[in-house]
Amino acid sequence: MSSTAVRTEPRRNAFARVWMANTVSAMGTAVTNVALPLVAIYNLHAGAFEVGVLSAATVAAWLIVGLPAGVLVHRLPLRAGLVTADLLRAAALITVPIAVWLHILHLAQLVIVALLIGVCSVLFDVGFATFLPAVVPKEELTSRNSLLQGSESVSQVAGPAIGGTLAQLIGAASSLIVDVASYLFSAICLVTLPSVSEHAGSRSTGSLAAQIREGLRFVRRDPLVGPMTLAATSLNFTGAAIGALSSLFLVRTLHLPAGLVGVLIAASGLGGVLGASLAPWAVRRLGSAQAAVWSMIVAPVFAVIIAGATRGPLLVLFVVGNLGLAAATVVFSVVARTHRQVAVPPELLARVMATVRFVSWGVLPIGGLVAGVLGQWLGVRTALFITAAVLFIGPVPMLLSPARRQRNLVEEAPVAEPVTAPTPGTVLSSADAAGAEPAVELAGAEPAVELAGDSE
Repeated sequence: MSSTAVRTEPRRNAFARVWMANTVSAMGTAVTNVALPLVAIYNLHAGAFEVGVLSAATVAAWLIVGLPAGVLVHRLPLRAGLVTADLLRAAALITVPIAVWLHILHLAQLVIVALLIGVCSVLFDVGFATFLPAVVPKEELTSRNSLLQGSESVSQVAGPAIGGTLAQLIGAASSLIVDVASYLFSAICLVTLPSVSEHAGSRSTGSLAAQIREGLRFVRRDPLVGPMTLAATSLNFTGAAIGALSSLFLVRTLHLPAGLVGVLIAASGLGGVLGASLAPWAVRRLGSAQAAVWSMIVAPVFAVIIAGATRGPLLVLFVVGNLGLAAATVVFSVVARTHRQVAVPPELLARVMATVRFVSWGVLPIGGLVAGVLGQWLGVRTALFITAAVLFIGPVPMLLSPARRQRNLVEEAPVAEPVTAPTPGTVLSSADAAGAEPAVELAGAEPAVELAGDSE
């Protein structure tokens, strides 16, 4: 074995563990997204308001700690921070089934647990995106990000079904143990990673406010990161709006049975898988800049198609629209995330990641609220058309940026062939990089209809 292969072996094995940790944890989180509200409904007899408060507690984390998260991640050892976040999430979540078994559960506990998990998830997500370049060569970041997003999209399809089944078989509270185990598995994978340089950059000691301003300033002034953040924000706004209205649209406007509603909504998760497989191909064929621009151009077209669905043959428009919107969202997300990981200075990466997600993911509750108000005043179908039409603004920042005139966002960053899912202990050479993977990083909440990953 050559000396180069020896030096790269720890990095290849490290990504295998990172991929396993992310995949298992994403599946566990998808189970909890179903099970935790069911605990409130079945064990506490919660109504719509209480369930809404519980849901808002998780979303609120990005608004509360989204900006400081970048500074905190930058100041702490990356791997240790990720492991700590996993352990804290497991510890918080296990208190719920214990409280149910002891008959002492209260809604306040569920809200606090949801908030704690949300805060830890914010820190984990920012840290994970910052840590990934330490275990993945620059030329493989697109394909590896796509693989990670593809796994998350599969989880969004399978996880809710698993969560609902487990809740019915063993109870909603007991099913949460699956997510507790997934956090512990993730922590073990990260602890046992081969030794790698974390590339955190110089750790400045300025004030919290000053470091937050540095991240905001970079995003605002960078000719590509800024426009991509605005584009991702529009994707997340429309995605949240469609997620909030889809169930009502299918049940009350189209009068479809519950079983068919579940099948149709699951199509959006499959769109994420499709986008994950298309992202590396699109970057190789079009270039990263053009892949980002064209994904934003086609996204609003598919969004409008959703609102045109009717009973009968035209019901296919709902499926096609969701598939296309989810795929476009994931392609854009993979390209945007990879560009930040390659182009942002290491000492600013965590703060830039946090700023981007704060802006783009923070719009999720706004999208859902606006959709609800419009649906109440104008009707669900009209609200879908309006919120989908908002997405036509999304391509504008990209078309006004340098991305419109260039092939690649970073010309010197070559794109590897897509990669197949690695197995533990497998050593992947550069020639082995051949698979597909994607994800858009700008939207963090979990809307009623998952669009195969939020946009970044």
